[in-house]
Amino acid sequence: MTKAEKIAFTISKLQELYPEIPVPLDHKDPYTLLIAVLMSAQSTDVRVNKITPLLFARADNPYDMIKLSVDEIREIIKPVGLSPMKAKGIHGLSQILIDKHNGKVPKELEYLEELPAVGHKTASVVVSQAFGIPAFPVDTHIHRLLYRWGFTNGKNVVQTEKDAKRLFPKEIWNDLHLQIIWYGREYSPARGWDLEKDIITKTIGRKTVLNNYYKKKKAR
Repeated sequence: MTKAEKIAFTISKLQELYPEIPVPLDHKDPYTLLIAVLMSAQSTDVRVNKITPLLFARADNPYDMIKLSVDEIREIIKPVGLSPMKAKGIHGLSQILIDKHNGKVPKELEYLEELPAVGHKTASVVVSQAFGIPAFPVDTHIHRLLYRWGFTNGKNVVQTEKDAKRLFPKEIWNDLHLQIIWYGREYSPARGWDLEKDIITKTIGRKTVLNNYYKKKKAR
C-alpha cells in the first residue's frame, strides 16, 4: 500500500467503527470542559467523570470557583492525582478568566495556553471539542498508534502532531483524533495488545512493530 492508500484505509475503517463519536469527558460548556481536561492529566477519563460532578455541584463557573479556596478544591479532586498542582491551576485560571476574559473561556490557543496548568494539548482539546475549531490534540493513544501505523517516527508528541496535521485533511481532524483515541483503547492498547483484533495495525502497521510483536509472541 502507498502512504495515501494507508491514510484512506485508516480514515474509512475509523469512520466505519465510530460513525458516532462520544466525547470522553463529561461537560456542559467550555468552562467545565476546560476543567475536566486539566484534571485528566495523568489520570483516566473514567475517574475524572466521577469527580467532576462533585466539583461542579459546588462550582461550575469561574465566579463560584474562586469562592472556594485552593485547599477546598484540592480536597474534592484528590482522587484524580496531582491535586495540589491541579487545584492551584483551577483556582488561578478561574481568576484570570474573570480578570481578562469577562469570565468566558477564550477560543484562541494562545490565550488558553497562557492559563496556569493549561498546556498545548489541553488547549487543543478545548478549541476542538468546545468550539469546533480544527485541532489535533495528541495524547498517549494517538502518539502510540500513529507510530504503530508508520505515520510518524514517534520521537515526541510535537512531531506526532505536526505529522498528523500534514497527513490528514483539516476538516476531519476533530473527529479523527477522538476516533483514534477510542480505537486505541479498544483495539490497540499499550498493554494486553492482541494484534488479531487490531485490524488497522495488522493491515498497515510499521514492519518493525509487527516483527517485534510476533517475536515476543513466539518467545512466550
